[in-house]
Amino acid sequence: MKKYILIILSLLVFNLANAGMSNNDKSKAWECSGIYMANYFLPSGEEFEYSMKEKSMASVKVMKSYALEVGILEKEWDEGVNKAVDKYYGSKYDKAKTEDCHSFIEISIPNGAERVKKVVQTLY
Repeated sequence: MKKYILIILSLLVFNLANAGMSNNDKSKAWECSGIYMANYFLPSGEEFEYSMKEKSMASVKVMKSYALEVGILEKEWDEGVNKAVDKYYGSKYDKAKTEDCHSFIEISIPNGAERVKKVVQTLY
C-alpha cells in the first residue's frame, strides 16, 4: 500500500513541476526575451515609441518572474535568454514579431498583460 501511495505522490509532484511551462513555451519565451531586448537597445535612428521600450523591458521581467515561479532555475533561464539576446541584438524593429510576443505573454502567463502593465508603472 505504501508503495502505491509513493508512486501516486511522485507522479503528482512530477506533473505539478512540469505544469507551468513546456519546453516549447520556454523556447518561445526566450525568443521573445531576445526580441524585446533588441527592441530596447535599438540603434539610433530606428523608429520606435519610448513606451514600447518600457513594455519590452517589463515583458522580459514578467517572463523571468513567471519562469522562476514555475520552477525553472535562474541559471537555466538566464542562459536561454542570453542566447536569444545574442541572436537578436542589433536587429531592426519587427512589429509582427513583437506583437506575437505580446500575444504569447497574454496567453501563456496568468494575468500576463496585467502583470506587464504593473511592471511598466514601477520602472521609474
